Formats: sequence, structure tokens, C-alpha cells
Amino acid sequence: MEFQKEVDARGMNCPLPILKAKKALTDMQSGEVLKVLATDPGSVRDFQAFAKQTGNTLLEHVQLEKEFTFYLQRKVAVK
Repeated sequence: MEFQKEVDARGMNCPLPILKAKKALTDMQSGEVLKVLATDPGSVRDFQAFAKQTGNTLLEHVQLEKEFTFYLQRKVAVK
């Protein structure tokens, strides 16, 4: 998947992956995609809740062994 920015939160536990993603998203343009790498098993639930609460879209999450990759799309601004 194409993305504009990547955050490596591997080895970090909740809430750090979410906080790093939130910070990265604030610097991004509407509609851009953020890739987040994480190893915290709780991050799957955390990113699902984060997307619902913030209006950003969780496009996809992939688990490969003990590593998780999330693709979040910055919410599209309504004009």
C-alpha cells in the first residue's frame, strides 16, 4: 500500500504507538496515509478505537508473526 509517512513504534507499549501516530497525523495533509509498525499486541484494539474516536480511517492492519502494520488515512476535511 502506498503511504506518505511511516512511524516505527516497535518495542513500545500502549499508549506510545498511538501517541506517535497521533503526532504524525497532525503534520499530514487530509487523505494522506500513515504506516505504523508496532509489536504491542494491544495495539490492534487501540488503533481500531483510535480510528473511531478521531475520524481517521484504519485502511488495513496486517500481522506478520509478532509485528503489526497499520495503515491510517488522515481524515478528509469536509469543505
